[in-house]
Amino acid sequence: MAFNFGAPAGTSGTAAATAAPAGGFGGFGTTTTTAGSAFSFSAPANTGTTGLFGGTQNKGFGFGTGFGTTTGSSTGLGTGLGTGLGFGGFNTQQQPQQTTLGGLFSQPTQAPTQSNQLINTASALSAPTLLGDERDAILAKWNQLQAFWGTGKGYFNNNIPPVEFTQENPFCRFKAVGYSCMPNNKDEDGLVVLVFNKKETDIRSQQQQLVESLHKVLGGNQTLTVNVEGIKTLPDDQTEVVIYVVERSPNGTSRRVPATTLYAHFEQTNIKTQLQQLGVTLSMTRTELSPAQIKQLLQNPPAGVDPIIWEQAKVDNPDSEKLIPVPMVGFKELLRRLKVQDQMTKQHQTRLDIISEDISELQKNQTTTMAKIAQYKRKLMDLSHRTLQVLIKQEIQRKSGYAIQADEEQLRVQLDTIQCELNAPTQFKGRLNELMSQIRMQNHFGAVKSEERYYIDADLLREIKQHLKQQQEGLSHLISIIKDDLEDIKLVEHGLNETIHVRGGGFS
Repeated sequence: MAFNFGAPAGTSGTAAATAAPAGGFGGFGTTTTTAGSAFSFSAPANTGTTGLFGGTQNKGFGFGTGFGTTTGSSTGLGTGLGTGLGFGGFNTQQQPQQTTLGGLFSQPTQAPTQSNQLINTASALSAPTLLGDERDAILAKWNQLQAFWGTGKGYFNNNIPPVEFTQENPFCRFKAVGYSCMPNNKDEDGLVVLVFNKKETDIRSQQQQLVESLHKVLGGNQTLTVNVEGIKTLPDDQTEVVIYVVERSPNGTSRRVPATTLYAHFEQTNIKTQLQQLGVTLSMTRTELSPAQIKQLLQNPPAGVDPIIWEQAKVDNPDSEKLIPVPMVGFKELLRRLKVQDQMTKQHQTRLDIISEDISELQKNQTTTMAKIAQYKRKLMDLSHRTLQVLIKQEIQRKSGYAIQADEEQLRVQLDTIQCELNAPTQFKGRLNELMSQIRMQNHFGAVKSEERYYIDADLLREIKQHLKQQQEGLSHLISIIKDDLEDIKLVEHGLNETIHVRGGGFS
């Protein structure tokens, strides 16, 4: 069987297609087998993990509007919230809820209807019998073109209505498989997502009014408190608001209302109308999938997606623990995912800018801290010298009248050695005098021969001056310490001499 352009007019085939019972998840779970099909769907595109299961317009996959819904209104908000609406309380045993994950695991629909639909589609593409001549081959090619594009009607028999081609039909070429993050929140967390058709700035400026309005939607019960978990910008000037409701019991304890219970209440007709008046365009739960649900999602390809492509998508999954493959049907869905990716990229860039500003601020603080540390080191050195001088004076007073000890004699010898090194011609004083004489000679030659004057770079001259100034300050400080030590030694010698005279007079 070949549905290709340019095929011979007489080429035709029979489409033997069978369909397994499909779940109620918008066609998800339908297994389509086409015998000998030569259609080669486009390879799955590895898109980024942007967007969650909510907000998608993919009707074939069905993760759009019913993620976490409960069938009918059997799952209310317990026994009464406000006048007739409640979340069951703490001592009330709730009846088990039949949550159907957006209709995914509902009862199978009628398989023969889908089988007939697939047979009619194959007949319209391969062997229409509308005109009974060679024009049917042209009509078959036209039907193939419409099926590839995913729009239009396919006429194939005078007695059977035409086939309506949509982008979910198995022969549509504009399909790919991407990956979305699986939520990791539990139902007990009570997180429900509300998508508002407003900008983030408007939502944040009116957040308190929004909380009060949602509380009124819940019946105004004083035991219930609406809390905002997070606010995020979406494309097309939309905003995602994640909320949860806390219920307080009379005994003082509190708990979060389950997400499925809260979502079931929001999906009621009158409540949904009130939310639409507030600007809510979409509501969904944010709960994790059970292993059984994930297994069923992966085992049954979505409607219109070739099982081979679906199996390849599962193999190419970069992180099977966190990501799940989702089909992308049509350019509209692809554009939506691109917008979500751009929005997420902007948020990441904003966060990087904030981190960069924090790093710059930390660098400034580090520079300031290093400067303060250097200042405190200089102050510590100054205080150490002052403390040393005080200790010297105290030691002089304490040792007054005693003979010079051995360690003091060694200290005097060391100080004399240092003074000799300073006064040596080849040491500091001699080198400084030599440098000063060279500077005077250069100034003299510069005054005599102005035409041969040399210039030094201003930065280099500044560094030389700074270096010489530091050397001079160090020498001055060292000289002052030596002078103080010499005065102290003279004072000690004078005290010793007086002590000797006094003792000599006593003996005489």
